[in-house]
Amino acid sequence: MKVHQLTEEELRQVQLIQLEMLKEVDRICNLCGIHYNIIAGTLLGAVRHKGYIPWDDDADVALVREEYEKFRIACEKELDHSRFYFQDHRNTPGYRWGYGKLRRKDTLFLRENQEHMPYEQGIFIDVFPLDAVSDHKCVRTLQNFQCFCIRKMMWAPVGKMAVKNPFWKSWYRLLDHIPANVIYGYFNKYVQKRNRKKTKWVRILTFPTPNKEYGYLREWYENSEPMEFEDGVFWGIKDYDAYLSFKFGDYRELPPIEKRKVHPVTALECQPENR
Repeated sequence: MKVHQLTEEELRQVQLIQLEMLKEVDRICNLCGIHYNIIAGTLLGAVRHKGYIPWDDDADVALVREEYEKFRIACEKELDHSRFYFQDHRNTPGYRWGYGKLRRKDTLFLRENQEHMPYEQGIFIDVFPLDAVSDHKCVRTLQNFQCFCIRKMMWAPVGKMAVKNPFWKSWYRLLDHIPANVIYGYFNKYVQKRNRKKTKWVRILTFPTPNKEYGYLREWYENSEPMEFEDGVFWGIKDYDAYLSFKFGDYRELPPIEKRKVHPVTALECQPENR
């Protein structure tokens, strides 16, 4: 399918819908006493732009594993199901990510090479669980390889469509034959194993880390403060300078135009809420 280049108006519509989902996360977490943070490009946008990075088409929140599980359960009762739905591998057949997505009903946001995935794909924000990893660098390096293997097995249905190299395409086709219940059975046990001990370091197990530390400091996510983002206020990492410098380097410097990338989509349907 042909990639659709978002217009400025369409991008803004996507951002406004995601903003409503950020507000819903904040509402549920405040209601249920759940601790979360806006992270990554969303936190960078709050610090540098007081809102979205102008070309950004996604939004991210993160919770340590215990809080993530509370949020997942809270969504069953407290989520405004007339407007939103929450997905992860435990409630959505065919879902192939190790983290959750909160999506907007009556929208469509098809990422390139994911059109064939057998679940509803509305406009979304990512909801990331943070799991413990070792405080020892050499052990974290080994754990990173384990995480890499799990991620590639999960991603195989997309990888077999996305990659062009014939060898790697065949490799992903082979991985795609591994039953999903086997992958997630192993993943669930791995999550339990990782969180038996509270460590100084955490990470999103099925998402690449930005450098060879293979993790982030837990204290960044435990110490939060209210941060302005667009017309809302959300919880963000208090020591944002350390976190953003760790993740992005000189985060206050705007990247060159050629590096201001958006995710390629092949279909988009926006119905932003009246504001």
